[in-house]
Amino acid sequence: MSTICQEIAKTIGELFTCSTVNDFIRIRTPYLYPDGDVIDVFLKEKDGQYVLTDLGETLRWLRMQTISPKRSEKQEILIQDTLLTHGVERYRGMLILRIKKEENLASAVIRLSQAAFRVSDIWFTFKTRAFESIIEEVAEFLKESKIPFEQNKKFKGRSGRSRKVDFYTQHARHNALIDVLSTGSRAAANSRADNVFTAWSDLSYLKENGNSSQFISLFDDSFDVWSSENIRLLEEVSDLAYWSRRQEFKEMLVS
Repeated sequence: MSTICQEIAKTIGELFTCSTVNDFIRIRTPYLYPDGDVIDVFLKEKDGQYVLTDLGETLRWLRMQTISPKRSEKQEILIQDTLLTHGVERYRGMLILRIKKEENLASAVIRLSQAAFRVSDIWFTFKTRAFESIIEEVAEFLKESKIPFEQNKKFKGRSGRSRKVDFYTQHARHNALIDVLSTGSRAAANSRADNVFTAWSDLSYLKENGNSSQFISLFDDSFDVWSSENIRLLEEVSDLAYWSRRQEFKEMLVS
């Protein structure tokens, strides 16, 4: 094992570090998952050859970032194409390279690292699809509820910046500005909450001087990514609604 670490140090050691973890040699790579976590790969000698694997961490990470555990056909094809490009196989949820001892170990480590990095990048297709899907659902719900609305309406904030809200609804008693908070990533949840807080704070003048405007932060709570800190932050500047409780949301708009 120490010989392997010495070889790694000699060939790609400036960027990759090596340590022993149980029966494996853990190789810490310079590649990162989209949330900043380090991509590690693991090496083990088996049946006269080396097995290099991510121990299932890449697909596990990808699954944890999404609202639905089921990937679309397009996303599955993207994963298969990525693995094919890098010559990596998938076995029981793990990304694997089988290496003969005379083969270039450094090259194999880089190939598997790049494959894990590229597969994790598919998260961005989940993120876009999830947000677009919930926006479509909210729009359809407002139509069915016969609540007039505009999408992506812009308002000028105190700062002078233009602030775009996802929905602007109008009712006889009051109007409402709605921002939808939807992400499958716990890492992105804080950033989204902070951005919505900033927007509501900048537009706060719309609620002053008897103005009937209402600010609503609509959480997509189909996946548990929102912390109590996110909730408390937005509770200070807006009314909170949850997509799982649509009737309550509707009542906020018409009461």
